[in-house]
Amino acid sequence: MIRVGILGDIGSGKSFIAKNFGYPVFNADYEVSKLYKKSKKTFINLNKVMPGYIVSYPIKKKEISKAILSNKSNLKKIVKIVHKEIRKKMFLFLKKNKNKKIVILDIPLLLENKLNTKKDVLIFVKSGKEEIKKRLNKRKNFNKKLYKKFKKIQLPLAYKERKSDFVIKNNFIFQSVKKDIKNILNKIL
Repeated sequence: MIRVGILGDIGSGKSFIAKNFGYPVFNADYEVSKLYKKSKKTFINLNKVMPGYIVSYPIKKKEISKAILSNKSNLKKIVKIVHKEIRKKMFLFLKKNKNKKIVILDIPLLLENKLNTKKDVLIFVKSGKEEIKKRLNKRKNFNKKLYKKFKKIQLPLAYKERKSDFVIKNNFIFQSVKKDIKNILNKIL
């Protein structure tokens, strides 16, 4: 099985690229939102370390945002609890798809949380700053302060790009992205 890790900036279109490979995708952001909605265990653990912030189940994104923005250490607490669960979900995904030729790992903190292996094929999604800004501003509930906090826990983009085996210039035009993906698949298969 070839593991393909998708790297890039927040809003660069990593999930869009991941979906267009046509292979099973592990989307960490989607899994986190499922945890908030369906995992009583995650709620209990977050409530235990931040009782003044995480008070309702299913967990509301507003509560998570408020916790992160109110106290520097809360983001670390959330990451510690949530990422342990995401790691388990990723291993289940890999086990379930072990006979697939390729799996796609759409995990924003793939390198930061050391979820990659030396054999993984890393693809950096590069997008223009203005295009990213435009796309982020269109997002429902986009919060600039939260965005800045998340940027601080990420490795520099230049480092991620250097570490990558391939770079896809995402201009958000399906045809050109599809061509890049096809070229990459031809090289790794």
